[in-house]
Amino acid sequence: MRIALIAHDAKKKLMQNFCIAYRGILSKHELYATGTTGRLIEEVTNLNIRKHLTGHLGGMQQIGAQIEQNEIDLLIFLRDPLGPGRHEPDISNVLRLCDMHNIPMATNLATAELLIKSLDRGDFEWRELYR
Repeated sequence: MRIALIAHDAKKKLMQNFCIAYRGILSKHELYATGTTGRLIEEVTNLNIRKHLTGHLGGMQQIGAQIEQNEIDLLIFLRDPLGPGRHEPDISNVLRLCDMHNIPMATNLATAELLIKSLDRGDFEWRELYR
């Protein structure tokens, strides 16, 4: 499975901890991330992550393009709902694309944990057929 990982600045430490906790599951899949998030995850987990540009410099659009091309199977985007909405159009676009293309997504830790555990159980095998 191809998993995209994105985290707002206020959630980057949480993303690192999430990836440490689920390193065993994540290591079995192809991982993509925006630049800074990917670098920070690699530093603490040694996971192999294909990094795009930093989110505000085009990384969000790059992940959006992957979603449009059916190259992402799962999105974990730890958002800061209280943070400034500087990049809200890019964020809204990625979420909209996930809805349009039936990409399971999590925008908070609780949902991320449910999705990653479901992934480990094999609940997303339907994505193979969808491709």
